[in-house]
Amino acid sequence: MSQRITIDHRQSTGIAPPAVTEPKTGLRHPEKAHRPDNPIQRKPAWIRVKAPNHPVYHETRKLMRDSNLVTVCEEAACPNIGECWSQRHATMMIMGEICTRACAFCNVTTGLPKALDDDEPRRVADAVAKLGLRHVVITSVDRDDLADGGARHFARVINAIRDASPSTTIEILTPDFMRKDGALEIVVEARPDVFNHNIETVPRLYPTIRPGARYYQSLRLLDGVKRLDPSIFTKSGLMLGLGEERLEVWQVMDDFRVADVDFLTLGQYLQPTPKHAAVAEFVTPKSFESYAKTARVKGFLQVSASPLTRSSYHADSDFAQLRAARNSRLKDIT
Repeated sequence: MSQRITIDHRQSTGIAPPAVTEPKTGLRHPEKAHRPDNPIQRKPAWIRVKAPNHPVYHETRKLMRDSNLVTVCEEAACPNIGECWSQRHATMMIMGEICTRACAFCNVTTGLPKALDDDEPRRVADAVAKLGLRHVVITSVDRDDLADGGARHFARVINAIRDASPSTTIEILTPDFMRKDGALEIVVEARPDVFNHNIETVPRLYPTIRPGARYYQSLRLLDGVKRLDPSIFTKSGLMLGLGEERLEVWQVMDDFRVADVDFLTLGQYLQPTPKHAAVAEFVTPKSFESYAKTARVKGFLQVSASPLTRSSYHADSDFAQLRAARNSRLKDIT
């Protein structure tokens, strides 16, 4: 059985806690335990990152612990956690740390979630104010168990942040709200500055990579945001390296433009454990640059494409550029 050594940022003490020998998939991902192992490949030099060691990283981590908040940075084992937390940029994951979906790429725990925490919006807002964030990203697990998919909770978090830190711009990264009538309208009415929902991969790979989701549901969600409120920026992204073809990625870009998606992110898929989907290819930085050029030609206001790009990576500076790009385009029209 393949093994690897990982550093678990969720441990409560120290920057380099005792190494954890993988796989422990049976504990964190019981639904994947029966799957055959996919050996984890050695990463190329262009996507290796240093262990976090900045003092501000520890400050951010302590604040998350003291506020009893969950972050997708930790739950999804993001490679950029050291850089982002050293700049006080943490992406908070609301509605618990247990997801009702079992996507083949995701490191978030699958199972039956706990009841919503009514005090969570206040704690999130307090943390945003203490960190002094200009821009914050709020994401969540999928909550198929809730009648509204967690839409009202998203709205409460947005409103709490606005009350506690009025100058902070708010970006949300939501589930697809599949079969949750009226959920999208609830979230849009709260008027986040950016509405992000990730397509994740090309339609052909959905049955194996994202089996609990539907490509066109995700596309309709993004289109629906613009139909309800065209002033809200929309954003979506794909992971590359799962076996997609270049023409398929271009087709997704075209689908995004039909839905008037403003911001596209493209990043390299990294396999969390041997029980997750295997990496089919480590896409080179040159290929990412090529994809970015194509996306800009297709008319996206903002494009972020690199091996280490993630939905919330550099989200604050990207938002400033996104807003500037829209203003520039409006000036050109008038």
